[in-house]
Amino acid sequence: MTSDTAPEPLEPAPLEPEPWEPVRIDTSVAHPARMYDYYLGGKDNFPADREAAEKIISTGADVREGARTNRAFLGRAVRYLSEQGVTQFLDIGTGIPSAGNTHEVAQGINPAARVVYVDNDPIVLTHARALMAGHGKGATTVVQADLRDPAELLANRRVRAALDFTRPIALMLVSVLHFITEEDGPDGILKTLGDALPSGSHLVISHGTADAVVARRRANLDQAVDVYRSKSTAALTLRSKARVTEFFDGFPLVEPGLVPGQDWRPDDDTPPGTTVTVYAGVGRKP
Repeated sequence: MTSDTAPEPLEPAPLEPEPWEPVRIDTSVAHPARMYDYYLGGKDNFPADREAAEKIISTGADVREGARTNRAFLGRAVRYLSEQGVTQFLDIGTGIPSAGNTHEVAQGINPAARVVYVDNDPIVLTHARALMAGHGKGATTVVQADLRDPAELLANRRVRAALDFTRPIALMLVSVLHFITEEDGPDGILKTLGDALPSGSHLVISHGTADAVVARRRANLDQAVDVYRSKSTAALTLRSKARVTEFFDGFPLVEPGLVPGQDWRPDDDTPPGTTVTVYAGVGRKP
């Protein structure tokens, strides 16, 4: 069943060009977004990223499979939401752009879809702005903000200009919440974001897990987590299915619920998964 027919999106309010400043990229420290790019076979990474990524791969952690599973889930989720009539997407923690990003899938189905990408890292934003900046119908907006400060993110004038918060929005938190520690207060972050969204909005989450790790491989996984903690700019917090389910409070899960990423509405292009490395789900706000 599709959602109620929504009115044609209004043109976003015009904004003066956001000032661009040269960004100093510290290539000596591994960055999770560039490591993820490396797992996917991308080229937007540096020796420190590749070294850290290879350290994790050498532990036996299924990170490449997890990255492919996660990327494929994102595409299927955006396609599903677009077919439900969703035309607005708030994608937080977008990472370095690659094929099959949210705007490509959504605007391939509905050219008038609006997508706002949010990231707190200037390296990611430099790539994203060069590839995706634009305004008008089918607009893709790039915003610098931090998921750890959801109130400021929601108040950002570019977010408000690009999205109509009286109409359903898909909140995309794909492969980002596992970089939010419990000390960061993920439940409060999600409540602030969720409360700002109107009825009919959706919440999309994928999250790394260690649920399927047997005891003999636990030490290997601990080594992989330690690499993120010691070698990159962000620590990794893996969570259980029960804990990730709590993040959907106020957004009842649509079928098939919270499942391994490869099992969420698979299609002919879904890569086979042999282990559970990522949980994925979509919820809808009543």
